[in-house]
Amino acid sequence: MKRKILFLTGTGLLFVAAASVGAQQTSEVKLTVANSPEHGDYVADAEGRALYMFEADQRGKGEEKASSTCYDACAEAWPPLIAEGKPTGGESLTPDLIDMSERRGGQMQVSYGGWPLYYYVKDGGAGKTTGHDVEDFGGEWYLVAPSGDVVGHHTPGE
Repeated sequence: MKRKILFLTGTGLLFVAAASVGAQQTSEVKLTVANSPEHGDYVADAEGRALYMFEADQRGKGEEKASSTCYDACAEAWPPLIAEGKPTGGESLTPDLIDMSERRGGQMQVSYGGWPLYYYVKDGGAGKTTGHDVEDFGGEWYLVAPSGDVVGHHTPGE
């Protein structure tokens, strides 16, 4: 779904942009590892876009599935990574850490290391990590390391 955003400048010029909103859904999801000089290795999608965890979510452990708390306005700013089929991972990721959990409405959200995964709309593309260590919607957002832990920070709740 796309939403048109209209801006009117002081000179009377009109600028129109299309912004993607809502969950990022694809039938085939492949997780990869990306790297930034500031944060090191982190989990990304196949295009190199950073994926984040939200400390307010319920981390899945053992047989317990991860559970998202990010809906409505939160999910517009932090779109969940949704998949129709079983996600896969690149060679630097642990297959056993890749999973899915059901969201309200029945969509399946990809998780890694027990954390539901999200994009950040302000990142604007591959290699951007502006959502790391951001407090938003009642909790902190962090990149996820290939180990399944939070990048450069203790794992919340542990």
